[in-house]
Amino acid sequence: METHGRELTIELENVLGPGSVLSSPDQITPFIREPRGVYNRPAAGVVLPADVNEVASVVRWANKRGVGLIPQSGNTGLVGGQVPLADPGKANRPEVIVSLQRLNKVRGLEAGAGVMTLEAGITVKKAQEIAEEAGALFALSLGSEGSCMIGGVLSTNAGGVNVLAYGSARAQCLGIEAVLANGEIYDGLSPLRKNNTGYALNDLLIGAEGTLGIITAASLRLFPRPVAHETALANVASPQSALDLLDHLRRAGGNRLTSIELMPRLALDYQLKHHMLDADPAASASEWYVLCEYSLFGVDREGALPEALESAMENGIISDAALASSISDRQRLWALREQISPSQKLEGGSIKHDVSVPVAAIPALIERASGDVVAKFPGTRPFAFGHVGDGNIHLNFSQPEGMETAAFKAQEEAVHDIVYEVVLSLGGSISAEHGIGQMKVALLERVKNRTALDMMAAIKGALDPHNIMNPGKVLGI
Repeated sequence: METHGRELTIELENVLGPGSVLSSPDQITPFIREPRGVYNRPAAGVVLPADVNEVASVVRWANKRGVGLIPQSGNTGLVGGQVPLADPGKANRPEVIVSLQRLNKVRGLEAGAGVMTLEAGITVKKAQEIAEEAGALFALSLGSEGSCMIGGVLSTNAGGVNVLAYGSARAQCLGIEAVLANGEIYDGLSPLRKNNTGYALNDLLIGAEGTLGIITAASLRLFPRPVAHETALANVASPQSALDLLDHLRRAGGNRLTSIELMPRLALDYQLKHHMLDADPAASASEWYVLCEYSLFGVDREGALPEALESAMENGIISDAALASSISDRQRLWALREQISPSQKLEGGSIKHDVSVPVAAIPALIERASGDVVAKFPGTRPFAFGHVGDGNIHLNFSQPEGMETAAFKAQEEAVHDIVYEVVLSLGGSISAEHGIGQMKVALLERVKNRTALDMMAAIKGALDPHNIMNPGKVLGI
């Protein structure tokens, strides 16, 4: 296999030129080491095209050679969609990672028209900075924004903390450019906000996880920058109280409410225990907290959030709240949210779920799934947090104190079965913002409507008849 891989990389070097192909184990390792450490099979090589035409050349070469291509941006995916297949039996052909890191140009920016066109290898954080320099806002924001890239977040239709006000990655994209499986370049970069000329091809490629084409550039929506933010950590008695607070803050502030995040007391305890926080940021002890934020614009008056929280307290919706009084206070509160997953890792093994349910069903999801898991596996620590406004809850479980991680992880499939049974009974989804990748292929086959699966397979067969685009991912074919 190693000799065969070397032959392929030599051919790729002839296609793209020296320096564009990585083949040694030391060079390839960073590209196959994904965040959860679950999938770690080698690739035949890593190719680093410099522009869309070079991506097209690689795809045409792969078609002739029958080589599988794995598009990869920042390598932050959590379901194994951006790395080689873990199952050697399914990896029945050589796989080459197509890294989009070098596609990092700004193609255009018109702040007044509310659009910028960026290549796929630009990080979300850099995209935010580009927009900010132009006096505008690129609203997509998520924990990995310093390393995840535009191509990847569009390929997975990532969500983040601002979905309530601005929508997911798909909603913040006006058009894309992509290389299709036959090597042709699809140019859908037009920034038109109204274009009713047939099938929504951009939307078809967004969220497809690289199985239908490789996204190389995107026209992205820009919004007015807020002049100020009002941020608070509010004490709530339960997830139902968090929903009551959501309704109250929307009624009081309308579209000013841009973020609202639920977290348990464990989120603070873990971070305090492992010295990730200098001090407890909460106003007082509570079983649950909500991190909420109003974004204020030129016509808005300051004090809207404090007033809304005061009336929420009077109505018994919250019991206390800590208000950010400075930019540094706001940063500390958001650091609390961003450090949730890293802090949980320090507590040993965790079993994680990225699920969504109708917003009104969030309390039932947390209560039923947590109760059922603890009843079957006593001592397990439920750890639910996430995006209250759109029903996306990261329903995680930390290992019991004193238990060996391997013993806890051995229960993973049984825990998954319990959680997904509850999710589906509530009309929810097994994947809210992380995608399917290779981790949830079998689960998707089990829970997805057969007609929908057949439609997806037909689209895949039509656009990628030789199955070279991220084979084995999403549909498992």
